[in-house]
Amino acid sequence: MSQTPFGLSNKVALVTGASRGIGEATARLFASQGARVIISSRRQEALDELAEKINQEGHSGQVIGMACHIGDQESVENLLAKISEKFSTIDVLVNNAATNPFFGELIETPASMVDKTIDVNIKGYLMISQLVAKIMKKNGGGSIINTASINGVIPGAMQGIYSITKAAVISMTASMAKETARYGIRVNAVLPGLTDTKFASALTKNEALLKSILPMIPMARMAQPEEIAPAFLFLASDAASYITGISLPVDGGILC
Repeated sequence: MSQTPFGLSNKVALVTGASRGIGEATARLFASQGARVIISSRRQEALDELAEKINQEGHSGQVIGMACHIGDQESVENLLAKISEKFSTIDVLVNNAATNPFFGELIETPASMVDKTIDVNIKGYLMISQLVAKIMKKNGGGSIINTASINGVIPGAMQGIYSITKAAVISMTASMAKETARYGIRVNAVLPGLTDTKFASALTKNEALLKSILPMIPMARMAQPEEIAPAFLFLASDAASYITGISLPVDGGILC
């Protein structure tokens, strides 16, 4: 049977921040479509457990865990060296690792929290994208997908520095897309809305906040990670072969 335009058969995909939430759901979906998926986060043990769990589900693809600190260049370089040694290429990069360590007013955000958020959410994305794009350029192309956020368009209350970094990711996506299209590299972003993950638990587990947020969402509910993952599959696949530089909201209509 021939592969559908949405299939990823034999593609090598790296998903960062993949031990849970949107990253986990995306890795599982990619594997179901035939991809060889490297999942990455800081803890090897958690990655091994998740890889074994997904592989036991009987998908046509395969999942392998490789630990990496996305904010550390040496760690990223070691990760990419391991992937290149094992697979020779990277066809898809999903930049999903992120941090949001401070919930409060922007003017009260400690410098240490500003640095940490920028290091992971901006510098980390840019650094790994630069390195992977060079591999893709050498091998004839690929797809880079950044996890941004609707907060990059409409800043979230008490999430100032996080929102700033996600706006930067949107700009980074467009900038890199323009420069790398000539090499066959597509660069796009997914903008999740409120999603039921541990990462967003400061919002999803706060009943008072949730009551104020849900009426702003036309669909009047939060998303599940499995509802965000198909946007990554679409942008990674040949179905999106003429799409680059976009920021795709998956937000229940909040930005409409």
